[in-house]
Amino acid sequence: MGDCNKKGKFVTIEGCEGVGKSTQLRLLKEYCESRGINALFTREPGGCEISEKIRAMILDPGNSDMSAMTELLLYCAARSQHTKEVIIPALESGVTVFCDRYSDSTAAYQGYARGIDAVTVDALNKAAMCGAVIDCTVFMDLPPDKGFARKGGAKDTDRLERETIEFHRKVYEGFKTIEKNEPARFVSFKAEGSKYETHEAIVCALVRRGIL
Repeated sequence: MGDCNKKGKFVTIEGCEGVGKSTQLRLLKEYCESRGINALFTREPGGCEISEKIRAMILDPGNSDMSAMTELLLYCAARSQHTKEVIIPALESGVTVFCDRYSDSTAAYQGYARGIDAVTVDALNKAAMCGAVIDCTVFMDLPPDKGFARKGGAKDTDRLERETIEFHRKVYEGFKTIEKNEPARFVSFKAEGSKYETHEAIVCALVRRGIL
C-alpha cells in the first residue's frame, strides 16, 4: 500500500462537466453529518493551500499556451501535495475521504483527451498518489453535450471547461474506458434523474460496499 497505512475508506467522485458532482457531494456531506459519520470532503485540483494555488494556475483562461505535458505535471504536483498533506493523514486516522475528482480525471483529460500516452500518465499518477488506494469511484455518467446543456454552458473563468465539445467527448469516452477496465472499483449512475433519486442510489451502493 506504499506510504499509506490507511484505516479509513477513500471514495472519488468522477464525471464530465455539469453532471452534478457538487450537488451529490453536498448531499453526501449532509448524510454523513446527520449520522455522525466521520468524513472529509475535498477536491482536486486543490484541497490544500499549495494545491489551490496550482489549481488557479491550471484553470486560468489566460494560460491558453500551456502545453499538455505542463498541464499534466501541474495536476500531478497538486495531487501529490494534496494527498500527502490532507488525504493520507485523514485515511490513517480512520476518516472516510470523499474527493471531487482524482487520478481518473487526469487519465481521462490529460491522457485520453490531450493524447499523452497512457504509460506516462499512469506512472505520474501513481507517483502523485503517494501510495493512496481508491476503494470506490462513483462515476456520474452523463455525456458532455447534456452536461453543458444542464449547466448552461462553460464557465468563462475555467480554461478546461472552455475546450471544444470534441475534447469533452474524448474525456467522456476516456472515463467509460477506465470504468470498463476496472469495473470492480466503479459504481456508475446515469445522472439524468432527480438529484435526490441519484443521492439515494449512491448511498445504497456505498452502504453495500461497507463505506457508509
